[in-house]
Amino acid sequence: MAGQSKQQKKKENALVRYIRETRTELRKVHWPSRKETWSLTKVVMAVTVGMAIFFGALDMFFRWLLQGIVSEDIWFIIGGVVVILALAASAVLIGNSEEV
Repeated sequence: MAGQSKQQKKKENALVRYIRETRTELRKVHWPSRKETWSLTKVVMAVTVGMAIFFGALDMFFRWLLQGIVSEDIWFIIGGVVVILALAASAVLIGNSEEV
């Protein structure tokens, strides 16, 4: 019998083994409830909208700054440098506050 089980394991189809192992792993998964799924979906949607607004504003800022640089308007350049320095300073302050 032991010899037959070795041969049987060798001849086992790889696709069948894959499907069997996949089903075994899927039984171990904790599937979220409908309420959990909906709340997590709302979080993902809110973060997506927030990031779209943020990147849209960033794009508008850089377009504004580039137009000022191309037109050689010193006020655009100064305003852009001030905003960039303010963003860098806020990033440093946020980073320092998280370390404490």
